[in-house]
Amino acid sequence: MAEGGGGGASLKDQGNEFFKAGNYLKAAALYTQAIKMEPNNPTLYSNRAAAFLHLVKLNKALADAETTITLNPQWEKGYFRKGCILEAMERYDDAIAAFQLALQYNPQSVEVSKKIKRLSQLARDKKRVLEVESMRSSIDIAKYLEPLKSELSAKCGDAEVSQCIFSFIVEVMDTAVKVWHETAKVDARVNFLLDKQKTQTDKYAPVVNIDKAFESPHTHSSCFSYLRQYAEESFSKAACLVAPKSIISYPQVWKGQGSRKWKLGQSDGFFVQFESPFIRKLWFVPSSTEKGRTLCRNPEPLDISAHEVLPRLFKEPASDAR
Repeated sequence: MAEGGGGGASLKDQGNEFFKAGNYLKAAALYTQAIKMEPNNPTLYSNRAAAFLHLVKLNKALADAETTITLNPQWEKGYFRKGCILEAMERYDDAIAAFQLALQYNPQSVEVSKKIKRLSQLARDKKRVLEVESMRSSIDIAKYLEPLKSELSAKCGDAEVSQCIFSFIVEVMDTAVKVWHETAKVDARVNFLLDKQKTQTDKYAPVVNIDKAFESPHTHSSCFSYLRQYAEESFSKAACLVAPKSIISYPQVWKGQGSRKWKLGQSDGFFVQFESPFIRKLWFVPSSTEKGRTLCRNPEPLDISAHEVLPRLFKEPASDAR
């Protein structure tokens, strides 16, 4: 078998030259020919695994690494190859386990130790990214606002209208959260729940942009007057304001004093203020950036009498007057 062995070694050497030159496809082909002559040579499988890794043929590379380990379980190179391939697959925990075995057979390897340290950090980062994604997807606005449903029903007195208003609030807030997650911003606007029977839809749109409303006391007052008239003339049943904290120069309602002091720190985020003739609500949706991903937290209810972003838009029902 000496002749066959010599032929395999020659093919391996040729493959190594192509590998060094960056021609991984040709290198893999030569290693394959060598394997046919020496099917039990772990070095050939290890080399071909490296070539397949560069060619991003990861499943084939992993199979060759496994064969390398089977043929020589004491050789650290097989575990090293396996670790590199699993790293490319972003299977960081499995890669760490393979590198730890490599280190067991070659404790002095600085390269393997560095790999383990770096991948341990990547594994932690990946886990946190997955946690953030899970937190993003688990924000259930309808479930969070469920207690509001009975309050609306009691105040409104009409089950169909209260359900319509509840769905309106959920849709506005849910949309704002999704847009914020995608873009890390929302437009300042007021959404109106128009009366399908009474509203002139060619004249009144369901959304009014108010991006200039918070620049000064003057623009704020003018905007409020306009919105209140808009709500009345469009026969809106309710309105829901969404405004990012970052654009509000006035009124900075998070800078209250005493018992009314802001309790949410410096968190970025946006306000959602719900307006109707019989009930008003205000929330702040805090936001942070974690592992490069924008994350909204659950809405935080605020005392609207202390932190209102806009004054009351709807006149109170006459029956509630004192």
